[in-house]
Amino acid sequence: MSGRHTGEMHSHTVEGTDPQLFVEVHDPQNDAGLRPVLLLHGFSSSSKLNWHDTGWVAALQEAGRRVITVDLPGHGRSGAPEDMDSYSPSRIRADLLQIAFDAGVRPLHDGDPTSGVDVVGYSLGARLAWEFGATQPEIVHRLVLGGPNIADPLAAFDLVAAQNYLADGTPIADESTAGLLKMAMLLPSNNIFALLSLVDAIKAEPFDPAEAVPHMPMLLVAGDQDERAATMPQLAALGIRAGSMAEQLTLPGRNHTNAITSRAFKQGAIAFLGV
Repeated sequence: MSGRHTGEMHSHTVEGTDPQLFVEVHDPQNDAGLRPVLLLHGFSSSSKLNWHDTGWVAALQEAGRRVITVDLPGHGRSGAPEDMDSYSPSRIRADLLQIAFDAGVRPLHDGDPTSGVDVVGYSLGARLAWEFGATQPEIVHRLVLGGPNIADPLAAFDLVAAQNYLADGTPIADESTAGLLKMAMLLPSNNIFALLSLVDAIKAEPFDPAEAVPHMPMLLVAGDQDERAATMPQLAALGIRAGSMAEQLTLPGRNHTNAITSRAFKQGAIAFLGV
Protein backbone atom coordinates (compact mmCIF):
# COMPACT_ATOMS: atom_id res chain seq x y z
CA MET A 1 0.00 0.00 0.00
CA SER A 2 1.55 3.24 -1.08
CA GLY A 3 -0.67 5.57 0.92
CA ARG A 4 -0.99 9.28 0.31
CA HIS A 5 2.21 11.26 0.29
CA THR A 6 2.11 14.90 1.36
CA GLY A 7 5.57 15.71 0.06
CA GLU A 8 8.29 17.94 1.40
CA MET A 9 7.70 20.28 4.32
CA HIS A 10 9.02 23.82 4.29
CA SER A 11 9.34 26.74 6.71
CA HIS A 12 10.81 24.96 9.72
CA THR A 13 13.26 27.36 11.32
CA VAL A 14 14.82 27.68 14.75
CA GLU A 15 15.52 31.22 15.93
CA GLY A 16 15.01 32.43 12.36
CA THR A 17 17.71 30.16 10.91
CA ASP A 18 16.80 27.62 8.23
CA PRO A 19 18.63 24.34 9.00
CA GLN A 20 18.22 23.27 5.34
CA LEU A 21 16.79 19.91 6.39
CA PHE A 22 14.84 17.85 3.87
CA VAL A 23 11.62 16.70 5.57
CA GLU A 24 8.78 14.60 4.21
CA VAL A 25 5.45 13.58 5.70
CA HIS A 26 3.78 10.38 4.47
CA ASP A 27 0.11 9.78 5.20
CA PRO A 28 -1.41 6.27 5.29
CA GLN A 29 -4.32 5.30 3.08
CA ASN A 30 -6.26 4.04 6.10
CA ASP A 31 -5.40 5.99 9.26
CA ALA A 32 -5.20 3.87 12.41
CA GLY A 33 -5.98 6.88 14.60
CA LEU A 34 -2.56 6.81 16.29
CA ARG A 35 0.14 9.45 16.66
CA PRO A 36 2.73 9.93 13.87
CA VAL A 37 6.10 8.18 13.79
CA LEU A 38 9.34 10.17 13.37
CA LEU A 39 12.19 8.22 11.73
CA LEU A 40 15.86 9.16 12.33
CA HIS A 41 18.51 7.56 10.13
CA GLY A 42 22.15 6.72 10.84
CA PHE A 43 25.48 8.38 10.04
CA SER A 44 26.33 8.58 6.31
CA SER A 45 22.89 7.23 5.40
CA SER A 46 19.61 8.98 4.54
CA SER A 47 15.87 8.58 4.92
CA LYS A 48 15.76 7.00 1.47
CA LEU A 49 18.38 4.38 2.30
CA ASN A 50 17.40 3.66 5.90
CA TRP A 51 13.62 3.91 5.71
CA HIS A 52 12.28 3.95 2.14
CA ASP A 53 14.47 1.39 0.39
CA THR A 54 14.20 -1.05 3.32
CA GLY A 55 10.39 -0.92 3.39
CA TRP A 56 9.94 0.85 6.73
CA VAL A 57 7.83 3.74 5.44
CA ALA A 58 5.58 1.39 3.47
CA ALA A 59 5.20 -0.99 6.45
CA LEU A 60 4.28 1.84 8.81
CA GLN A 61 1.77 3.24 6.30
CA GLU A 62 0.30 -0.24 5.92
CA ALA A 63 -0.15 -0.24 9.71
CA GLY A 64 -2.07 3.04 9.38
CA ARG A 65 0.66 5.31 10.72
CA ARG A 66 1.57 8.78 9.54
CA VAL A 67 5.34 8.94 9.00
CA ILE A 68 7.76 11.88 9.28
CA THR A 69 11.20 11.46 7.72
CA VAL A 70 14.13 13.87 7.85
CA ASP A 71 17.63 13.83 6.36
CA LEU A 72 20.28 14.94 8.86
CA PRO A 73 22.59 17.87 7.96
CA GLY A 74 24.92 17.00 5.07
CA HIS A 75 23.01 13.78 4.36
CA GLY A 76 20.65 12.81 1.58
CA ARG A 77 18.71 15.77 0.23
CA SER A 78 19.42 18.10 3.16
CA GLY A 79 21.73 21.06 2.80
CA ALA A 80 25.22 21.44 4.22
CA PRO A 81 25.21 24.61 6.35
CA GLU A 82 28.51 26.39 6.83
CA ASP A 83 28.02 27.14 10.53
CA MET A 84 29.17 24.42 12.95
CA ASP A 85 26.20 24.96 15.25
CA SER A 86 23.85 23.40 12.69
CA TYR A 87 25.56 20.03 13.22
CA SER A 88 25.53 19.89 17.02
CA PRO A 89 23.25 17.21 18.53
CA SER A 90 21.53 19.85 20.67
CA ARG A 91 20.72 22.00 17.61
CA ILE A 92 19.55 18.94 15.67
CA ARG A 93 17.20 18.07 18.56
CA ALA A 94 15.83 21.62 18.49
CA ASP A 95 15.28 21.31 14.74
CA LEU A 96 13.53 17.96 15.25
CA LEU A 97 11.21 19.54 17.79
CA GLN A 98 10.30 22.30 15.35
CA ILE A 99 9.79 19.74 12.57
CA ALA A 100 7.45 17.76 14.82
CA PHE A 101 5.40 20.86 15.63
CA ASP A 102 5.34 21.86 11.96
CA ALA A 103 3.95 18.40 11.15
CA GLY A 104 1.12 18.92 13.62
CA VAL A 105 2.43 16.96 16.59
CA ARG A 106 0.69 18.00 19.81
CA PRO A 107 1.69 17.39 23.43
CA LEU A 108 0.70 14.03 24.88
CA HIS A 109 -2.75 13.97 26.40
CA ASP A 110 -4.17 11.05 28.38
CA GLY A 111 -6.94 9.31 26.49
CA ASP A 112 -5.92 10.78 23.11
CA PRO A 113 -3.97 8.20 21.05
CA THR A 114 -3.33 10.77 18.31
CA SER A 115 -1.36 13.07 20.63
CA GLY A 116 2.42 13.07 20.83
CA VAL A 117 4.86 11.25 18.54
CA ASP A 118 6.65 7.89 18.46
CA VAL A 119 10.32 7.95 17.46
CA VAL A 120 12.38 5.26 15.70
CA GLY A 121 16.13 5.85 15.41
CA TYR A 122 18.91 3.72 13.97
CA SER A 123 22.60 3.96 14.96
CA LEU A 124 23.34 7.71 15.21
CA GLY A 125 19.58 8.14 14.94
CA ALA A 126 19.19 6.00 18.06
CA ARG A 127 21.52 8.32 19.98
CA LEU A 128 19.50 11.33 18.84
CA ALA A 129 16.22 9.55 19.66
CA TRP A 130 17.45 8.69 23.18
CA GLU A 131 18.34 12.32 23.87
CA PHE A 132 15.19 13.62 22.17
CA GLY A 133 13.01 11.37 24.31
CA ALA A 134 14.86 12.37 27.47
CA THR A 135 14.51 16.09 26.77
CA GLN A 136 11.01 16.10 25.22
CA PRO A 137 8.90 13.84 27.47
CA GLU A 138 5.84 16.01 26.89
CA ILE A 139 5.57 14.87 23.25
CA VAL A 140 7.46 11.56 22.92
CA HIS A 141 5.22 8.56 23.59
CA ARG A 142 7.49 5.59 22.81
CA LEU A 143 10.99 4.98 21.45
CA VAL A 144 12.47 2.27 19.22
CA LEU A 145 16.27 2.31 19.23
CA GLY A 146 17.99 0.22 16.57
CA GLY A 147 21.72 -0.57 16.68
CA PRO A 148 22.10 1.38 19.95
CA ASN A 149 25.38 1.83 21.77
CA ILE A 150 26.13 3.11 25.24
CA ALA A 151 29.09 4.98 23.73
CA ASP A 152 29.07 6.95 20.49
CA PRO A 153 31.50 5.41 17.94
CA LEU A 154 31.82 8.82 16.26
CA ALA A 155 33.41 10.20 19.45
CA ALA A 156 36.54 8.16 18.67
CA PHE A 157 36.61 9.16 14.98
CA ASP A 158 40.09 10.45 14.01
CA LEU A 159 39.26 13.72 12.28
CA VAL A 160 42.86 14.66 11.51
CA ALA A 161 43.55 11.29 9.89
CA ALA A 162 40.38 11.57 7.81
CA GLN A 163 41.28 15.08 6.68
CA ASN A 164 44.81 13.97 5.75
CA TYR A 165 43.42 11.05 3.76
CA LEU A 166 41.09 13.36 1.85
CA ALA A 167 43.92 15.84 1.23
CA ASP A 168 46.68 13.53 0.01
CA GLY A 169 45.65 9.89 0.46
CA THR A 170 47.61 9.29 3.68
CA PRO A 171 46.43 5.87 4.98
CA ILE A 172 44.22 5.91 8.09
CA ALA A 173 45.58 3.73 10.89
CA ASP A 174 42.36 3.54 12.92
CA GLU A 175 40.14 0.83 11.43
CA SER A 176 36.90 2.32 12.72
CA THR A 177 37.69 5.75 11.26
CA ALA A 178 38.73 4.22 7.93
CA GLY A 179 35.56 2.15 7.76
CA LEU A 180 33.24 5.03 8.60
CA LEU A 181 34.90 7.35 6.07
CA LYS A 182 34.81 4.69 3.35
CA MET A 183 31.12 4.10 4.02
CA ALA A 184 30.43 7.84 3.87
CA MET A 185 32.29 8.24 0.58
CA LEU A 186 30.30 5.48 -1.12
CA LEU A 187 27.16 7.64 -1.23
CA PRO A 188 27.26 10.44 -3.83
CA SER A 189 24.53 12.34 -1.97
CA ASN A 190 26.75 12.76 1.10
CA ASN A 191 28.70 15.97 1.59
CA ILE A 192 31.91 14.56 3.09
CA PHE A 193 33.09 17.82 4.58
CA ALA A 194 29.68 18.43 6.13
CA LEU A 195 29.78 14.94 7.63
CA LEU A 196 33.18 15.74 9.15
CA SER A 197 31.63 18.90 10.61
CA LEU A 198 28.95 16.69 12.13
CA VAL A 199 31.61 14.44 13.68
CA ASP A 200 33.42 17.48 15.05
CA ALA A 201 30.18 18.80 16.58
CA ILE A 202 29.40 15.39 18.09
CA LYS A 203 32.83 15.30 19.69
CA ALA A 204 32.03 18.63 21.31
CA GLU A 205 28.81 17.19 22.78
CA PRO A 206 29.73 13.61 23.75
CA PHE A 207 26.95 11.10 24.33
CA ASP A 208 26.32 10.34 27.99
CA PRO A 209 23.12 8.26 28.16
CA ALA A 210 23.12 8.29 31.97
CA GLU A 211 23.00 12.10 32.05
CA ALA A 212 19.46 12.27 30.67
CA VAL A 213 17.42 9.06 30.48
CA PRO A 214 14.09 8.73 28.67
CA HIS A 215 11.23 7.72 30.97
CA MET A 216 8.86 6.54 28.24
CA PRO A 217 8.67 2.86 27.14
CA MET A 218 11.46 1.86 24.78
CA LEU A 219 12.35 -1.07 22.56
CA LEU A 220 16.05 -1.67 21.91
CA VAL A 221 16.95 -3.76 18.85
CA ALA A 222 20.25 -5.10 17.50
CA GLY A 223 21.55 -7.99 15.43
CA ASP A 224 23.39 -10.72 17.32
CA GLN A 225 26.36 -10.19 14.98
CA ASP A 226 26.52 -6.48 15.84
CA GLU A 227 29.22 -5.69 18.41
CA ARG A 228 27.01 -2.87 19.68
CA ALA A 229 24.48 -5.44 20.87
CA ALA A 230 26.84 -6.14 23.78
CA THR A 231 26.06 -2.75 25.34
CA MET A 232 22.31 -2.85 24.66
CA PRO A 233 21.49 -4.40 28.08
CA GLN A 234 23.32 -1.51 29.78
CA LEU A 235 21.09 1.03 28.02
CA ALA A 236 18.02 -1.01 28.92
CA ALA A 237 19.16 -1.09 32.57
CA LEU A 238 19.50 2.71 32.58
CA GLY A 239 15.95 3.02 31.34
CA ILE A 240 14.57 0.54 33.86
CA ARG A 241 16.32 2.29 36.75
CA ALA A 242 14.75 5.55 35.58
CA GLY A 243 11.31 3.98 35.70
CA SER A 244 10.94 3.19 32.01
CA MET A 245 9.75 -0.07 30.50
CA ALA A 246 12.70 -1.24 28.39
CA GLU A 247 12.29 -4.26 26.11
CA GLN A 248 15.08 -5.83 24.05
CA LEU A 249 14.95 -7.63 20.70
CA THR A 250 17.95 -9.48 19.28
CA LEU A 251 17.92 -10.35 15.57
CA PRO A 252 19.60 -13.70 14.75
CA GLY A 253 22.26 -13.55 12.04
CA ARG A 254 22.07 -9.79 11.63
CA ASN A 255 24.87 -7.22 11.94
CA HIS A 256 24.92 -3.44 12.20
CA THR A 257 24.64 -3.01 8.45
CA ASN A 258 21.74 -5.31 7.64
CA ALA A 259 19.64 -5.29 10.83
CA ILE A 260 17.64 -2.39 9.43
CA THR A 261 16.30 -4.63 6.64
CA SER A 262 14.96 -7.28 9.05
CA ARG A 263 11.25 -8.07 8.80
CA ALA A 264 11.30 -9.10 12.47
CA PHE A 265 12.65 -5.63 13.34
CA LYS A 266 9.83 -3.91 11.46
CA GLN A 267 7.16 -6.19 12.87
CA GLY A 268 8.50 -5.85 16.43
CA ALA A 269 8.66 -2.06 16.18
CA ILE A 270 5.17 -1.71 14.67
CA ALA A 271 3.69 -3.96 17.34
CA PHE A 272 5.51 -2.08 20.11
CA LEU A 273 4.32 1.30 18.82
CA GLY A 274 0.77 0.19 18.07
CA VAL A 275 -0.68 1.16 21.45
